[in-house]
Amino acid sequence: MTEHAHKPIRVGLADKNPLMHAALKQLLSEDERFELVFAASGCEEFLQLNAMNSIDVGVIGWIIGPCDGRFILDHLNAADEAPRIIVYTGDENKIVPSQVMAHGGAAFVSKSEQPIVLLDTIATVAAGRMVFPYIDVRNIYDNPLSTLTRREMEVLSDLSSGRTNKQIARDLGVSLNTIKFHVRNLFQKLGVNSRSQAISLYLRS
Repeated sequence: MTEHAHKPIRVGLADKNPLMHAALKQLLSEDERFELVFAASGCEEFLQLNAMNSIDVGVIGWIIGPCDGRFILDHLNAADEAPRIIVYTGDENKIVPSQVMAHGGAAFVSKSEQPIVLLDTIATVAAGRMVFPYIDVRNIYDNPLSTLTRREMEVLSDLSSGRTNKQIARDLGVSLNTIKFHVRNLFQKLGVNSRSQAISLYLRS
């Protein structure tokens, strides 16, 4: 043991299942490499707690209440400093890992894996590496969403969660006209004429 031990990796959790909260808290507490800073049950709660706490890695589910992992990833991508995010899910849809990568995630781990896989992935991601199952990366960015800026993607993610322009403007601390400008731009880039069409394309992609 060195005189100055390495600082533990600070972790934040987001999962809608209370049993998963308990299991992950126990798992992390038994490994001295990690320090659990907070556990959230929803996307907005995770983003709020992340804004108040400094963490190195976030471990989030893919389906979290009314939103999904894309909501968290898109909002963190618009931030100057953000933790690296691991999506830990039981969703067996084969396109989810590629969606995680396309939206800026650092790793994907299936809940069918042994717990040690998740722990090792957290450590690997904290060290600056990405961890994914095999993905044909040639097709990841073959969709119009790749043309959006980080802020436009954030606004689109908010639209998909049912927020109005006024609510988005308030949450982001910008004017209503700024949000209208972003919405108009993303409509043009996506080739759609309404928010319902934009949301449908977002969810499909």
